Amino acid sequence: MNERKKIIFIVNPTSGTTRKKRIVEKIETKTDKGLFDPSIRFTEYAGHATQLAADAVGEGADIVVAVGGDGTINEVARSLVHTDTSLGIIPCGSGNGLARHLHIPLSVNSALHIINTCEIHRLDYGLCDGRPFFCTCGVGFDAFISEKFANHGKRGPISYAEIMLKEGLRYKPELYVIEDEETKLRYKAYVITCANASQYGNNCYIAPHASMKDGLMDVTMISPFGVIGAPGIVIGMFSKTLPRNSKVKTFKTRKILITRDQEGPYHCDGDPYKGGKQIEIEIVPKALNIVVNPEAHSPYRRVKNLLRTVRLKKDFDK
Repeated sequence: MNERKKIIFIVNPTSGTTRKKRIVEKIETKTDKGLFDPSIRFTEYAGHATQLAADAVGEGADIVVAVGGDGTINEVARSLVHTDTSLGIIPCGSGNGLARHLHIPLSVNSALHIINTCEIHRLDYGLCDGRPFFCTCGVGFDAFISEKFANHGKRGPISYAEIMLKEGLRYKPELYVIEDEETKLRYKAYVITCANASQYGNNCYIAPHASMKDGLMDVTMISPFGVIGAPGIVIGMFSKTLPRNSKVKTFKTRKILITRDQEGPYHCDGDPYKGGKQIEIEIVPKALNIVVNPEAHSPYRRVKNLLRTVRLKKDFDK
């Protein structure tokens, strides 16, 4: 008889708006006890998930599941890189960018089904100024807004939209020097995003062709576009056509150095940090085990996932 795998669920009780009590009940009842020996731990403060995940690695956990948003996933995953412990995801944040990129269902029951399937791939992650990121990082307007949002006090898409509308008119694009192993260019940019995965979250695709398996980041640079050009940028992000916009320049690389005239914010997976005039960003290939959706690229995936989500939502709401 095979020994059960040790799986630890790290739950952020403050992320998103999902009822965590119901999630814990689902974890306890839907986790495959024949395959796993599960336990649940709760975060108590910012950064606690990183310590809990490191403790789990030290205990020999086979899988650590981040139950929360992209910030929680980042905290957990940074302790799992370059180890044999795998990352699982139950997404319940506001954007869920990494989960959406990996086609992890937003339904708790469906996400647990993926974990019970236990298909694991070795994928890439990134380093921005020495900090791990798994989805996106960057400088410019999105980092500026992330900093404002972190200090706002209220979470959620409505607050985020209010900040974007208010601060967007005040933000002035900067001049950057971008260098990789082959080229060096000067570029006045509204946004420079380096993407390991394809989107910010909520199906907003900043780098629709990004892959976590190619050992490269997708760099997206958006030049100043004005009020008239704004709708085209927004439509491009949500229709996966942003690279076609004339105000957008994209390329793939393994490592870049961004130089700017003054210190300022940058973001990793949506969380803001203070950075210097130079920021080095690189991709670390195949350094993180992640539990993936085995049906992610099936031609029937969308129909099957839709039917499963409708069915399981009825069960979840009972």
